[in-house]
Amino acid sequence: MLLAWLQVRALGGAFVLRMEDLDATRNRDGAAEAILRDLEWLGFDWDEGPGLGKPAPDYVQSQRFGLYDRCLERLGNLLYPCTCSRKDVREAAGAPHGGEIAYPGTCRTGVTREEAPFSLRVRVPDGEVGWDDLWLGSCSDAPATICGDFIVCGKGGGHVYQLACVADDIDMGITHVLRGADLVASTSRQILLYRWLGATPPSFAHAPLLRDEDGQRMAKRRGSRTLSELRESGAQPQELIGELAHALGLLDRNEPVRPFDLVQSFTARFPHLR
Repeated sequence: MLLAWLQVRALGGAFVLRMEDLDATRNRDGAAEAILRDLEWLGFDWDEGPGLGKPAPDYVQSQRFGLYDRCLERLGNLLYPCTCSRKDVREAAGAPHGGEIAYPGTCRTGVTREEAPFSLRVRVPDGEVGWDDLWLGSCSDAPATICGDFIVCGKGGGHVYQLACVADDIDMGITHVLRGADLVASTSRQILLYRWLGATPPSFAHAPLLRDEDGQRMAKRRGSRTLSELRESGAQPQELIGELAHALGLLDRNEPVRPFDLVQSFTARFPHLR
């Protein structure tokens, strides 16, 4: 969040905040409000998003299904129904449990189970997809090899992240995306979606993930403390921002600082992100 916010402020752009809440299994009452409180407490602001400008549902993915349905219609003949389960895909690919598996195209010529619930997959062409990553430099991969034909609408009509984030970026006029390196593998398939929907992909930057003392990605399920817990324990927001800024090389020493105070040092430290 800090790097993405600083990038937009350094560019003189508009920071857009949206709630990506399509995974109903991870949603809980009051979570969105808690996120907004945490961001405001840390000193971040945004130019578009819940509470500003347009009605809040315009920035909440679970309220934007009409847009995603229209994008599915535009994809048209690129889509086909698939009744395969995750177990079916693993067994067909001969792969063990865990990690992403390239879909082998089982239902490309027709579903394997008539009358069964189906998802919608998009036909992925062979070949490399490349992009100039503002953090990683020149990147490319072959989505047909990495993931194969990927799902853009789940069984029962549930919309999924890959299509929703691309549709939102296009609709909101997003020009720059700075996110964690864990999403590099999603980039090539998303670039295909931008192209198929007639849009120019934004500039991507994939930053390293924040890790704990053991080198593991920080996550609540591994015992990492949440911002709410840190706030309740007496932590000060400017101290947390200062610690992050020091780790990123934006400060020579660890000292309290506000996000806005870091814009100039961000420009000097990361000129390539502009």
